[in-house]
Formats: sequence, C-alpha cells, structure tokens
Amino acid sequence: MNAMDAKTYATVADVCRRLAGRLPDDVLGTVRENYAAGEFDLADATLLLSLAFYGVGITSEERALLRAFIGEPDGADLADVPAIAQVPPLSYRFSVDGPADAPDPAPADTLLSVDAPRRHGRSLHRAWRTPLDGAPDAAAWTYVLRVAEGADELSTYSGVTSNLWVALRQKWPVEVIAADSPRTPYQEAALAGAQVIWRA
Repeated sequence: MNAMDAKTYATVADVCRRLAGRLPDDVLGTVRENYAAGEFDLADATLLLSLAFYGVGITSEERALLRAFIGEPDGADLADVPAIAQVPPLSYRFSVDGPADAPDPAPADTLLSVDAPRRHGRSLHRAWRTPLDGAPDAAAWTYVLRVAEGADELSTYSGVTSNLWVALRQKWPVEVIAADSPRTPYQEAALAGAQVIWRA
C-alpha cells in the first residue's frame, strides 16, 4: 500500500485507540509509529502477528475495522487473531498519585507541557497506572494528551514519545486523543483518574 486516504487513516487510529491497554505499550507504540511513518505493510504485520502472539482477541466489529485497512484482509495473519464476543474488562486501575517509590514525573511533566502547544494540544493529563490480573505491562505514569479536532493522533503520538525518549530517555505510556475522536474505556478511565498537568 503506497498511500492511505483520510477515512482509512482515521480507522487505523480508531483501532489503535481500542487496543490501548490490551497490547503491550511498546508493541502498540511501534504499530502507531509505523503507520504514522507510512510503513503500512510493516505496521500491518506487527499488529496482526502481535495480536496472535499475545493472544489478544478482537471482536467482530474490530475485525471488520481491521479488514478495512490491512493489505491482506483475507490473509492467514488476520485469521490467526483470536475472536472474542466482547472487549474484556480493563486490566489497569488509574489514580492521581503514585506510590512513594514511583519515579519523579516532574521532568516529563515539564517537557510534555512545553511540547503540547506545538502539537495543537488542548490539555495534558497524568495518572499512575496500576496493573491488574492479565495486564500486559507493569505500573507506570500514563499521559493523555487531548489535541484539537482533526489533529493527526498517530503522528502526534510518534512525535511526543520520540521527544520524551530523546530528551529524557524515558518511555511512558501516552495516549493522544483528538477532540472529535471517541474515547475508549481505557482512555476514559485514565482521564478520570488523572490530574491536569497543562491546559491551553
């Protein structure tokens, strides 16, 4: 695939939002970065093989969304992804405060707050994410960056996380949500348990 129209790209972003908290952070991050960079075949392969490898099932609605943009909708890789009747319950709990031994979030707070306006940011939120049974990742500070309507969530994610790594050598989970995008239960829970770090 050499190009992706706006509607299809929006579907990709939607699927990535739905899989937050279900696939490991690093895996989903790589998928988002590859789609943002136009590496569609690589992103497709990473997404489908990871869903199968980690046993992350998808609903019939999610399978239809995947079929709308992957290069081989009738291929074996999609067929290998487990089917589930409904999205499983959240495997994380979110809270404003972290434990006493949590890493200091101040450097990331400052960096992301300065970066947010350049990325059409509306508000930046931070929560401590505690894993429950079956969670794919350990406890961590989690950020949610709300951006303007129509903003490119995938490219913004790629830019924000790259800046975080280059400047601070830190890799925290980040969710980017445009004003006109539906939120998943994972993102709703993260926002409900977060404090506002910055607001436009």
